[in-house]
Amino acid sequence: MYFYCEKCKKQYPLNTHAIRCSCGGLFRLHKDPEDVVPQDVSIGHMVTPLVPMNAGGIEVLLKLENLQPTGSYKDRGAATLVSVAKSLGITKIALDSAGYAGASVAAYAAAAGMDCRVYVPEGVPDGARQQLQTYGAEVEVVTGTRMDACAEVKKHLGTSWYYASPAYNPLFAEGVKSLAHELYEQLGGKVPEYVFVPAGNGSLVIGLYLGFMEIGRLPRIVAVQTDGCAPLYRAFMEKRGIPVEEDDVGKVFDDPNFSIERPKRLQEMLFAIESSGGDVITVTQQELEEARADLGRRGVYAELTAAAGLAAAKKFFPHGKPDNYKVVVPVTGSGFKR
Repeated sequence: MYFYCEKCKKQYPLNTHAIRCSCGGLFRLHKDPEDVVPQDVSIGHMVTPLVPMNAGGIEVLLKLENLQPTGSYKDRGAATLVSVAKSLGITKIALDSAGYAGASVAAYAAAAGMDCRVYVPEGVPDGARQQLQTYGAEVEVVTGTRMDACAEVKKHLGTSWYYASPAYNPLFAEGVKSLAHELYEQLGGKVPEYVFVPAGNGSLVIGLYLGFMEIGRLPRIVAVQTDGCAPLYRAFMEKRGIPVEEDDVGKVFDDPNFSIERPKRLQEMLFAIESSGGDVITVTQQELEEARADLGRRGVYAELTAAAGLAAAKKFFPHGKPDNYKVVVPVTGSGFKR
């Protein structure tokens, strides 16, 4: 296995301390058929339940990723990334995070006996910082936004700290692939017709795409963003020649007040969605809150953005769906963290 540049194809070892290729391209992961990805570090990540729910008159299947050990699907990516890093003899890892990714990586780093440093923006809730510190991680609070935290961590990597960012390191999406394989097994060797997933930096969209490609059939992947932060939606529409007014998606994605920077893997996300025949839609704050309330009445306590998939499914099928369609909605994060 090795990393290679998506632009110039230059190869890098998996233990490289480079964030990206010298030409500026992002890394992708090359695996030969005989390559085995280490999975030696565990804190009990699990095959999560797939439970039915009627929401707004449509039947969906909730994939309860909120039940993972640290409260989100990101445990899948962190488990793989940290396992590989440990097998390579890496002892120090760092990343920037405003929540779930930092918690997952810090927890698995603790289980692996590795040092972990997490750079967080100053607005991160005290509970999130406490969780990181409980895992023994160093927490560096950065004045400003998530983008400022991202810029700060890059100044301190050097040759000591391995960058464990889901946005940059393709080993994270490699771990998320397990979600696709689980769904396939839970559905009796079938692929669902639709999967609705929130889309930030893209590890879930890309991981599902890669996993279902290994299976040999793609569901329609529908990525969901809030109308206040929708760079993927904007790019998806504009690629189709449909202009998007700023008011339609809130602030533009390069606004310095945004909590995340423009997704680095935007083109990779677009390719995954288009290859699946999927779509990108936006939901409002009110639609998110209504969907979270729906989940609560089903007994599922989700973080607000984790309700995006359900909000989108209700919006996408306003008049119901064909009875034979399997529609999967991952509940990506627990409400207990916020």
